[in-house]
Amino acid sequence: MNLKKAKIISVIGIFILCFIFHFIYEFLPSTITAIFFPVNESIWEHQKLIFTSVVMYGIIDYIILTKFNIKFNNFFLSLFISAFTIVPIFLMIYLPFFYKIGPKMFLNIGVMMIAIIISQVISYYILKTKNNYYYLNIISFILIIICYIVFAYLTYNPIKTELFFDTEEEKYGLNNYNV
Repeated sequence: MNLKKAKIISVIGIFILCFIFHFIYEFLPSTITAIFFPVNESIWEHQKLIFTSVVMYGIIDYIILTKFNIKFNNFFLSLFISAFTIVPIFLMIYLPFFYKIGPKMFLNIGVMMIAIIISQVISYYILKTKNNYYYLNIISFILIIICYIVFAYLTYNPIKTELFFDTEEEKYGLNNYNV
């Protein structure tokens, strides 16, 4: 196996994790699961879903890369950049369609797959760089933690915009208040 094949497997693995992780909070509601998994059907909570899927698959990816002795550099930099960029990639593709035709499951799934593919292409090129950016890897690890702090804060204190609004339950975040 080589790095390219590992990244193709990553696309499939992340895609599968997105489906599994979509229901984690529903089955195991807690403060911890609320930080990592979507608590409602808002667009923002789905960004947390894809971010978490990329980060959590990173553990599997690391095991695969080391088990098959695949050479790579800058693992945490790759993980952070691919997880962080998947959010704006998804939003840039998804929102124009969302505003024109509304929420559609197949649109969500298609855009999610496109965003995952792009994020893993980015990951591939970072992992195959010859230079090892030690400090950027440390900073990237810290930034992943900071992203989850932001996700946690915004889950409990959502901004009153359409991005954070759950149209199915007509509420924001975990709160029980309506518009």
